[in-house]
Amino acid sequence: MTSPRKTGASVRRSGAKGTQSPAKHAHPVVTRDDGAVLAARMKRIEGQVRGIARMVEENRYCIDIITQVSAVRAALDALALQLLEGHLHGCVQHAVKSGDGAHAIEEALGVIRTFAR
Repeated sequence: MTSPRKTGASVRRSGAKGTQSPAKHAHPVVTRDDGAVLAARMKRIEGQVRGIARMVEENRYCIDIITQVSAVRAALDALALQLLEGHLHGCVQHAVKSGDGAHAIEEALGVIRTFAR
């Protein structure tokens, strides 16, 4: 299995102390080692979005606002890719090794197809 430090995630079975599995997902709960990094990234993105709101309120130049919207979209895409990587290395890898990979792979492919649009 890939190192949790490298992927930012480690797999823990549902029902482990302090975790609850979401009702619709039967795969293990992932404990993220990179949660602080993700939270910091989200705070930066939130700041960018608040900045865009201020720009709109201040009636700033449209192209400047659109440029900032593009930057936020790129930041969200990078965040989604980081989350997807952790999911593939954690949940999907575990499901494949345990013989239950078909559903996890289909679920991941669905997300990838949506993301690629």
